[in-house]
Amino acid sequence: MTDLDLTVSSLILATPTPLTRQPAAVYLSSLTAGSRRTMGKALNAIARLLTDDQCDALTLNWAALRYQHTAAIRAVLMEKYAPATANRMLCALRRVLKEARRLGLMSADDYAAAVDLPSVRGESPSRGRALKNSEIAALLKVCRDDPSLLGARDAALLAILSGTGLRRSEVVALDVADFDPATGSLQVRHGKGKKSRTVYLPDGASRLVFSWLELRGSTPGALINPIRRGDRIEMRQMTDQAVMVILQKRGVQAKVANFSPHDFRRTFISNLLEAGADVLTVSRLAGHADPATTSKYDKREEVAKRKAVQLLQIPFD
Repeated sequence: MTDLDLTVSSLILATPTPLTRQPAAVYLSSLTAGSRRTMGKALNAIARLLTDDQCDALTLNWAALRYQHTAAIRAVLMEKYAPATANRMLCALRRVLKEARRLGLMSADDYAAAVDLPSVRGESPSRGRALKNSEIAALLKVCRDDPSLLGARDAALLAILSGTGLRRSEVVALDVADFDPATGSLQVRHGKGKKSRTVYLPDGASRLVFSWLELRGSTPGALINPIRRGDRIEMRQMTDQAVMVILQKRGVQAKVANFSPHDFRRTFISNLLEAGADVLTVSRLAGHADPATTSKYDKREEVAKRKAVQLLQIPFD
């Protein structure tokens, strides 16, 4: 970071710090696996910016940061990243500095000044896309056409993703006991922010999950399992990265254009809002702490604008 008057050596830990005294490690340990991966990348990027690529999150002396460092970081993030990404990285920075203060590594005054940063203004362009019903149907068809246990499991996985809008980290954390076939409900016990909620599967999706359980059996453990060669089901959770691999494979087979696991969540929320469900109910189903987050998925205004312009009569030949 050449535009800063920083003493890089003062920001590099001279000796390794026990993880229990390393602010970044303490902060990351409080997160779920998916959030830990995302925020870890953000902190590594900040550490590299501050030290000309000499440090990562665990070798930077976070307690040495002062307002001039954090203000400069904000300026660089504002230039390099979309507002939402920059603000997420600033959130990680503030949380680490909070841990530094809690650990007694940073004075209250230095902490207060260092985190006194305004959020980056501006709206990020929408990422991802909504999946068409025909695309979801094509994905389910290739699963149903697969006679192995993988086909039934992947159909159940797709049913949960498309029918509930769960995050992939929430799906892999589900246990058999969390599914009630009588009501089609799923108890999400490990949601974002460690919050629990109840969601409900549409009837068709519930039947696909029940069909998978008939093959899997009622042995306690993960609802969606890894399957090894020979159709051997392992009674443990799969990783959220495994979900990505499965979806990519089924997408290629179904000849569906590129999509991400989160696109099922976008589709679920958008479809409910377009069907007239109120934002508060949808936010609860989605596990959003703030209904304003849910409102970002509401495209009804765009649909209304598109219909409105069709009222104009333009005399094209």
